[in-house]
Amino acid sequence: MLGLLRLPAILLAAQQGHLFPWAPVAFGTGIGVYFAWPGEPGPGTLWLLAGLALGLGGAALRVGTLLGPPLWALALLAAGFDAAAARSALVAAPVLGFRYYGPVEGRIVAIDRSASDAQRLTLDRVILLRVDPAAVPERVRLSLHGDPLGARPIPGARISATAHLSPPSGPVEPGGFDFRRHAWFARLGALGYTSAPALILAPPEPGEVRVLGWRLALADRVRAALPGETGAFGAAVMTGDRSGMGQATLAALRKSNLAHLLAISGLHMGLLAGFVFGAVRLALACWPWAALRWPLHKIAALVALLAAAAYLVLSGGSVATERAFVMVAVALGALLGNRRALSLRAVALAALIVLVLRPEALLGPGFQMSFAATLALVAAFDLLRRHPLSGRWRWLAPVLAMVLSSAVAGAATAPVAAAHFNQIARLGLLANLLAVPVMGLVVMPAAVVSACLMPLGLAAPALWVMGQGLGWILTVATRVAARPEALLQVPTPDAAVLPLLAFGGLLLCLWRGRLRGAGLAPLAVALWLWAGAERPALLVDETGGLVGVMTSEGRALSRASGSGFVAQTWLENDGDGASQAVAAARWNLVPEDLVRHVTGRKRVAALEDCDGAALLVSNAPAPRLSSCLVLDSTRLRRTGAVALDRDGVFTTASGQAKGRPWAPSGKSVGPLVLPALTSKNLALAAQ
Repeated sequence: MLGLLRLPAILLAAQQGHLFPWAPVAFGTGIGVYFAWPGEPGPGTLWLLAGLALGLGGAALRVGTLLGPPLWALALLAAGFDAAAARSALVAAPVLGFRYYGPVEGRIVAIDRSASDAQRLTLDRVILLRVDPAAVPERVRLSLHGDPLGARPIPGARISATAHLSPPSGPVEPGGFDFRRHAWFARLGALGYTSAPALILAPPEPGEVRVLGWRLALADRVRAALPGETGAFGAAVMTGDRSGMGQATLAALRKSNLAHLLAISGLHMGLLAGFVFGAVRLALACWPWAALRWPLHKIAALVALLAAAAYLVLSGGSVATERAFVMVAVALGALLGNRRALSLRAVALAALIVLVLRPEALLGPGFQMSFAATLALVAAFDLLRRHPLSGRWRWLAPVLAMVLSSAVAGAATAPVAAAHFNQIARLGLLANLLAVPVMGLVVMPAAVVSACLMPLGLAAPALWVMGQGLGWILTVATRVAARPEALLQVPTPDAAVLPLLAFGGLLLCLWRGRLRGAGLAPLAVALWLWAGAERPALLVDETGGLVGVMTSEGRALSRASGSGFVAQTWLENDGDGASQAVAAARWNLVPEDLVRHVTGRKRVAALEDCDGAALLVSNAPAPRLSSCLVLDSTRLRRTGAVALDRDGVFTTASGQAKGRPWAPSGKSVGPLVLPALTSKNLALAAQ
């Protein structure tokens, strides 16, 4: 018994000097608890946790090595919870509470393209007709369908358009990605579209949105020098402007697991900083007087840090780019402080900074994949450094490093990507081995040189070199994506899977000693749970426009067209690669007494009974019917999307987000009960 009591002390003693990397884990756990909390915590709870964080932190400073780390972990967990709640309150902005049609006026602050390839504008300083200014959203996003502006949108210009606006939509199924939460933290209060030409009311005021104008001008020059998809890819790499990228190219990059080369994230920032660091240090080393007197590595690190900061500003400062800059800044700061740049401590410090600034980033695939890859790479190369190749095999070290980096990063990010995007790129390792070295050795150096020479009008040769590298990457992506075995569809895992995967991976990477191998246990449990994950037997869209029932051949959809985004998401979450039309052809497998779907106001208003079905779904207000459960548009506005499991238990999207600031409170709808449906009916549909 005494040995068991001493075991924690022995384990913690073995970790002395290696516990700081667990700080962002504890802080992030608190953030995760906040987002999973049932409802928004009140001020009393937040003040209590703040006091606990301060008290536990102070106590941890005075106790010994046995109690100190657990107290610090609890203090950081409480601080993470409060940080997430504080961030949610700080970004609070009005959200449109109804559907609006009329004039929309605002200033252009962002320009991109929607998934349907329509030009999309984000506006601030918004004015809506006959809407209280206090209730007008801080930001609005408009897709331009039909005729565009007639001229290229000018950043900072004020425009006016007659548009349809609506509040950000909730999850397409309970437990799914909540766009309302994403929009809340982006202060995006309404989304919509216009089919009529938008009018430019006033040009930008001097100095307004100047950086965005520089970005678009640079992107135009790159596309002019490198026409076609190569130029669009180059503009995306240099400025973050993806508006010229075609949907086919984007799909090929995703299928080949090369989409990360498109986003300005850790790879781009690291390659740019590394090239600038190496070039400056080499140039100074060629000057003997400076080489003997100056700390060349510190000067090179400072110049690389300035270059990374310029890249951050020029690329638009997205969340992914900010995260990448923090990681690079920590690494270069370590060099300036005579510390090892790539270490677990540096990665932990970068993660902690990102989570303090943007706690909501924890839930995004970008944060999860970025730090999973970085942590795995640092741990793997630390192991390789302690067991280096020697003798005649030393020449293999560069090749091994390239293969190992791609394999380790791919293995670390693949489960996260599969959980978020429901697909695994089977040939992703091969594609990255062929493309990433070209990105590092050709594309990024040429991009840096061309950016430096562009003000002098001498960038053409460097842009040509960059175009050759980008052309090779696009060729690899297209060839790999064309292979029938390139992509594997996987279903969405249960909520516990990703935390278990993270815990197992953290044990493998952060723990010192033989207990590290225990990280394989949560990984195995997570994969077992994923393999046995069950998808909802029945799904209803929040508008009542689509119903999906799981059958023996996959999910059957009630409509072959319409609600396309919802249909695609449901099928992807099922791990089903079928199209909406194919899924609609399965509807004849659904028992007639299970569900009836009726659309159109006139048809719904004329309903007199449920025609023997236990559930009636409609996209318009339906009359009261006693013979079945009715989910019409009125009720679904309060419940959000609805799911039914095989035991006949309902789950609603609004019930899961009840009381959160990004979800409308709505009114209680009471329990959802099917009078004639049992789990036997649902099992029959799936057989």
